[in-house]
Amino acid sequence: MFSSKKRPDQSQAIHTLLGKGTLWKGEIQAGQNSLRIEGRVEGAIQSEGEVTIAPTGEVHGTIEAKHLIVTGRIQGTFKIKECLEIHGTGYVEGDVEVGSLVVDEGGTLQGNCSRRGLDKVPDRAEKAEKAEKVVADKDAAFVPFPGPPAVPVAAMATPAFAAASASVRSEETAADRHVFNMANGVPSLPPAGEHAYSKTKL
Repeated sequence: MFSSKKRPDQSQAIHTLLGKGTLWKGEIQAGQNSLRIEGRVEGAIQSEGEVTIAPTGEVHGTIEAKHLIVTGRIQGTFKIKECLEIHGTGYVEGDVEVGSLVVDEGGTLQGNCSRRGLDKVPDRAEKAEKAEKVVADKDAAFVPFPGPPAVPVAAMATPAFAAASASVRSEETAADRHVFNMANGVPSLPPAGEHAYSKTKL
């Protein structure tokens, strides 16, 4: 599932064997020697090599190994540095951390499975949160260009404001009419205090 790497050679010699019908309660330290479980183990197995759970084998506890092959049943917590193989008759239940995973047809993996070395990889939710923070920082840094000062509504309603607005409109109308007449050849005098071709006060 995680990797299509070639499986390690399974023809290597078995150094330690827990035979069928044997019950072991406690901890097993196998070192770099390969270990084959055909009986039942209740406890912890630690190995720097390969651990094989035979079809008649059963483990309830924890396994830490370099390589684990399961054709029997194991339940608990398992940390495998390299490859976990679950063959057709294999059953694995619990929390599993692996380097790579191979599950044959008929094999069962039930529980939580994670891949080693991916703890620091951010998930999608974390990436989305960082992107939203960048956008928020940009929005906070944006300063809009100041526009013209607003005239209070109360001031716009006063008679003085209305008279000033009417005077400005009247002057603009007279100036526009004069410029229009000049452009069309109609004699016209500019409004008092203005140049014939400009609305600029003299």
